[in-house]
Amino acid sequence: MASAAEQLASNLNFRTFAKAEDLKKRLWFTLGALLVYRLGTYIPLPGLNPDAFAQAFQGQSGGILGLFNMFSGGAVSRMAIFALGIMPYISASIIVQLMTSVVPSLEQLKKEGEQGRKIINQYTRYGTVLLGLLQAYGIAVGLESGSGLVNDPGWFFRISTVISLLGGTMFLMWLGEQITSRGIGNGISLIIFAGIVAHLPTALAGTLELGRTGALSTPLILGIIIMVVGVIALIVFVERAQRRLLIQYPKRQVGNRMFQGDTSHLPLKLNTAGVIPAIFASSLLLLPATLAGFADSATLPGWATTIVGSLAHGQPLYMVLYAAMIAFFAFFYTAIVFNPKDTADNLKKHGGFILGIRPGERTAEYIDYVLTRITVVGAIYLIFVCILPEFVIAQTGVPFYLGGTSLLIVVSVTLDTVAQIQGHLIAQQYEGLIKKSKLRGGKRGR
Repeated sequence: MASAAEQLASNLNFRTFAKAEDLKKRLWFTLGALLVYRLGTYIPLPGLNPDAFAQAFQGQSGGILGLFNMFSGGAVSRMAIFALGIMPYISASIIVQLMTSVVPSLEQLKKEGEQGRKIINQYTRYGTVLLGLLQAYGIAVGLESGSGLVNDPGWFFRISTVISLLGGTMFLMWLGEQITSRGIGNGISLIIFAGIVAHLPTALAGTLELGRTGALSTPLILGIIIMVVGVIALIVFVERAQRRLLIQYPKRQVGNRMFQGDTSHLPLKLNTAGVIPAIFASSLLLLPATLAGFADSATLPGWATTIVGSLAHGQPLYMVLYAAMIAFFAFFYTAIVFNPKDTADNLKKHGGFILGIRPGERTAEYIDYVLTRITVVGAIYLIFVCILPEFVIAQTGVPFYLGGTSLLIVVSVTLDTVAQIQGHLIAQQYEGLIKKSKLRGGKRGR
């Protein structure tokens, strides 16, 4: 028999949405906030020569700058005030998350509930400011070193650049928090999502133009479309897949009444690490090509040129290292974000246990055993999704914009946002049912 939540979800319709005034306000707020973000990606830094920078960026678009440009919605290619995007905040969040597993005081804060989370979030903001300062100053110095990129180099340009870029990042961090609290969905994820999706019309138009001119054959374009749809379906299936461990709670006696033992599930996601392994692997592999692009090719030693060439997109060494790093970070990040021992201790504290497994240490070992094996499947899935676009680009030369990382982000954020919208609609319908039942009860009482 379907649960009450599933029955409510199946009865959702447009009439329910029309009555959900709070949800509509949240959606409009989210759309307005994302529009403000998109407008900010077109405001250039003061004192910069945009034409000279556009020419210089073309030579670096295949490196790590191209990856950051994708996440920032094209702000890096225009060197706008949002060029740093939300990446310093994400980096600071990951660093603080890693430190909570290493530093005992931070680990204790994590267990203190809401107050501890507020302090950890404050540390994340401080880390964002520090990383933003370093990256903004590095960008300012890098722009000054370019030929003709800056109209009036000097400390005034550096200070104004640091203030503009850091201010843009802090504004985006604040905007993301506002979307999360007053809008719908995760604000930080939606900002990255909007930056990626903003390039889709241009990429689609460019691909169709190549087909019109004969550079790409029609069967090849149709094959790519089918491949994209298949990969999206795979991502949706795996991201929603769970391994549920049955948790049993014993009988309880309260006063003179005996309550039957309850059962619940401990859901373990197939891909616990999310998109983090793909982002880390891409960033590290693109770093050598980016550094080589800033250096003079004539001064590079032969071995460095050979390494950079071997790490180019589509090369066998690049593919092997990419797959290996994705697998490594999938296990590493899963071990950071999910602690089987803490989970086992919480189950034991509340009287829950897994059938046939002794509570405590044995339960932690069993959860770790299951988690390790499903992470193997999750890592294989991540490798397939990220390597397949690279293989298509290498074999066909197609300018395939949506790589594995961006596809993962777009589909995952869409699933999360749709789930939250559905949750608001279910809550709205549930409140309506409660009001109707109260009205009926009042009439019967009369």
